Amino acid sequence: MAAILSNLTRTIIAGFVLTIILVGVIMGWHQAGAAMDHAWWAFIFRWLHVLSGVMWIGILWYFNFVQIPNMPNIPDDQKPAVTKVIAPAALWWFRWGAMSTIVTGLILAWLNGYIVDAITIGITSGVAKHTAIGIGMWLGTIMWFNVWFIIWPNQKIALGIDGAEGDKAAAGRTAMLFSRTNTMLSIPMLYAMVSAQNLF
Repeated sequence: MAAILSNLTRTIIAGFVLTIILVGVIMGWHQAGAAMDHAWWAFIFRWLHVLSGVMWIGILWYFNFVQIPNMPNIPDDQKPAVTKVIAPAALWWFRWGAMSTIVTGLILAWLNGYIVDAITIGITSGVAKHTAIGIGMWLGTIMWFNVWFIIWPNQKIALGIDGAEGDKAAAGRTAMLFSRTNTMLSIPMLYAMVSAQNLF
């Protein structure tokens, strides 16, 4: 077991293998082998959407609850370990978690037949669920935009990634403020998403 858990790739593969075994056991136990229909695929994309969202929002909250508040407490000679190694790696997973979340969310909305109703925030259908999921989708889209087009370009300047140049202090502050904006928006966004699935 240590050989699996000491390597992240093997750990992730093992997690997916366990999931496949779980699916097989549940489907076999309940004679649901033929249940890989439209609803099953919609569920798979919901699961992938949640996995992606956990990665994205988890790292967002790591930045805002752990890294940013504790940077002033790190001795100057140790800060390069964070800014040159940890932050660039976290930003890679952060932005691709955001991309995966929005792509799987749009596929899920399409599979469930409410993509237009959600984009129009329920105006076209008058259904509360579409309003809730639509608000969640729009908040998530704003957050995704912030990640890719404001936070990431400014973090590249602040951290000197890929030779990006500019006012590092101003870029770092802009990235932090938009990261805080996303943290703020994540709270109503998660409420809207969860309420659409559980209240309506």
